[in-house]
Amino acid sequence: MTSVTVGSLVLMTDETAYRAALGEPATETRQSASKAKEDRTPVGLRHRQRLHAAEQNTISIILEIAILMILKSLLRASVALAGLVASSAIGQQWQDSLATRQNGGNLVFCHFMIGIVGGRTSAADYDDDMKRAKAAGIDAFALNIGVDPFTEQQLQYAYESADNNGMKVFISFDFNWFKTGEASRVGQMIATYGEKPAQLMYDNKVFASSFAGDGLDVSAMREAAGVDVFWAPNFHPEKGSDFGAIDSALNWMGWPNDGNNKAPKPGANVTVKDGDDAYMAALGDKPYMAPVSPWFFTHFGPEVPYSKNWLFPSDTLWFDRWQEILALQPRFIEIVTWNDYGESHYIGRLDSPHGDDGNSKWVYGFPHNGWLDMAVPFMAAYREGASDVGPYIKEDKVVYWFRPTLKDLDCDATDTTMQDADNSTGNYFKGRPNGWETAQDKVYVVTLLTEDATLEMTAGGNSQTVEAPAGANIFSVDMAPGMVSFRVVRGGSEVVLEGEAGMPILDSCPCGIYNFNPYVGTLPEGEPDELLPEGYAQISAGLKVDKCGPNAVAATGAATAA
Repeated sequence: MTSVTVGSLVLMTDETAYRAALGEPATETRQSASKAKEDRTPVGLRHRQRLHAAEQNTISIILEIAILMILKSLLRASVALAGLVASSAIGQQWQDSLATRQNGGNLVFCHFMIGIVGGRTSAADYDDDMKRAKAAGIDAFALNIGVDPFTEQQLQYAYESADNNGMKVFISFDFNWFKTGEASRVGQMIATYGEKPAQLMYDNKVFASSFAGDGLDVSAMREAAGVDVFWAPNFHPEKGSDFGAIDSALNWMGWPNDGNNKAPKPGANVTVKDGDDAYMAALGDKPYMAPVSPWFFTHFGPEVPYSKNWLFPSDTLWFDRWQEILALQPRFIEIVTWNDYGESHYIGRLDSPHGDDGNSKWVYGFPHNGWLDMAVPFMAAYREGASDVGPYIKEDKVVYWFRPTLKDLDCDATDTTMQDADNSTGNYFKGRPNGWETAQDKVYVVTLLTEDATLEMTAGGNSQTVEAPAGANIFSVDMAPGMVSFRVVRGGSEVVLEGEAGMPILDSCPCGIYNFNPYVGTLPEGEPDELLPEGYAQISAGLKVDKCGPNAVAATGAATAA
């Protein structure tokens, strides 16, 4: 079993840990786990001749192992390359039209948190983010900034990288940190960065946005900028902001809620579409920036000064919201987010360089890249004003997600939020996150198919077989502890896609905590993705168990927390 030690904490880093949780031998090595995976591969790696043991000498064994490792690496690389080539072709199509769409067409943005990437040391550190976003079909990153001492340097890097990679960016001022009385400061920053080649322009104006900011003197901001500004802030209709002074508005609330930043309650259920309606009414004929977000879960305890612990209903939100977007066709959409790991709505990679604010306890081992893959044909359809995603699906793909445990699992004895903490925000709850009752114990499966097929789903002891039409459709199977697998069959016998999920459903508490962050995967399997060391530097803060990884199992194979 491979592990990484951080202080006294042991991080389990391979598939053996998952299998140990299910009672398989804890002594299984990474080599044998890899062999088991190879034996399940339908082609490519199973053509290896099975020689009699007596005929195998030491040299041939070494050669076979080396060849297998090379073939496995090549197979993964070819899958990754095929995906990048396909998505790059789509990316080039929309990139060619970006100049036109900047003057009146639909645009796709994605929120990027600068506040967690202060350790980046060059523009090159942003290149992978820029390339992947562009290839997927994202037009621009909304660069969320506070007032950290590294903000200006990181903006320089981000703008430079965007220019180098043919991407666009714009500033999103975070008014958790900026003050609404700083209109001149905001305007001056817009002017400074508006001159850079990678700056997003709209109607020949410098595009800029915000998180919150109601009460900002927009006239003073424009005067300080001294250039034409297309101002699309996250002002709120219910707060009486002057929507006549702005050019557009971002609705941040991309999740069903109670109207008070919590999960819906009986008699208090505000849908995302309700928010769309309120913003469009306030904007009149002005363009609307609609939110699209896959999830929301946060679980910070007293180990940090920003304690908060709640969940918004998110089960099928990512799929449902894209359907709404294709029907609504707003001028702009903003995906929330690329890299806000602390609120679990990231669609970017875990290995995108960033620091750890304590979120790694529920993020370590939980990639979300599949959500970006799922969005590619939807973004392509949206950009062209289409209401049907079907024609934009160019290859068969399965995207799945599920939480690591059933919602009723009791983790009180070891959870990090069972102690008192500062609750001046009203967002801190002990134990299970506020809103946990709204979660459904389901494995969700989105099929993106070029032709009709049959989908077989298994989760622990539960199985479900459904007919999956061509196009984009969503299905589910009840969660149960155990391995999760999928099979897509066409014509009764042709196996189109087949494989196991990257982790099982557990009957123990990962890292000892209530983790409502989902594991997201795809078939064909995507590139491996793990947090870099700086991304889990604070993983031990507040923990009540001494082992933490994708499923927090001890070397004996027994769960560390019941």
